[in-house]
Amino acid sequence: MPNPWLLALIPVAYLIGSIPFGLIVGRAKGIDPRQAGSGNIGATNLGRLLGPKFFALTFTLDLLKGLLPAITAGAILHFAPQTPLDYLLWLLVGAAAIFGHMFSLFLSFAGGKGVATSAGVILGIFPYFTLPGLIACAAWIAIFKITRYVSVASMLGAAIFPLVYIAIGLLLSWPIARQQSPLLAFSILIPAMIVYKHRANIARLRAGTENRFAKKA
Repeated sequence: MPNPWLLALIPVAYLIGSIPFGLIVGRAKGIDPRQAGSGNIGATNLGRLLGPKFFALTFTLDLLKGLLPAITAGAILHFAPQTPLDYLLWLLVGAAAIFGHMFSLFLSFAGGKGVATSAGVILGIFPYFTLPGLIACAAWIAIFKITRYVSVASMLGAAIFPLVYIAIGLLLSWPIARQQSPLLAFSILIPAMIVYKHRANIARLRAGTENRFAKKA
């Protein structure tokens, strides 16, 4: 039988994910990020418009939108799911937060690209996604330092995550094709959604017009 607490947490996670922190931060500084820069409400656009500390603030708030619901759902399960349904409901809580960010109820179902919120969800699904998520984050940092493209780092970091999860799962003999099959599907679906949300960036990369983050002097 589905855990009623997890079922109740799914719409709550969507509402939390829908909070447009980028818009709130931007408007607090007199800027509507939807009308400036890339037009996105995510941390990258806020960083370009307002500076690095506002990138960090927005990224952290968006990450927490995913982390807190995922940790809460994990705590309900005592971080020890027993059945595929347990895993699925845990993931649906996290997915609801991500979809809330990407398709916000408060922005007529528009939103950001979901990188920070997805990272929060991944880090909160302990221990199965936490280590692969940290490795993917490290890859993001390395790729960004090399390319100075946030979009490239985000897409490649997302693509690396399922590969690392599968490798660790096989190494530790996790039942990734049985009880954890929802985790396997999620690890592929969310990166695919992130890449899809970056389709405009892909077009700019192909055209040579994508903006790099300038290195500090």
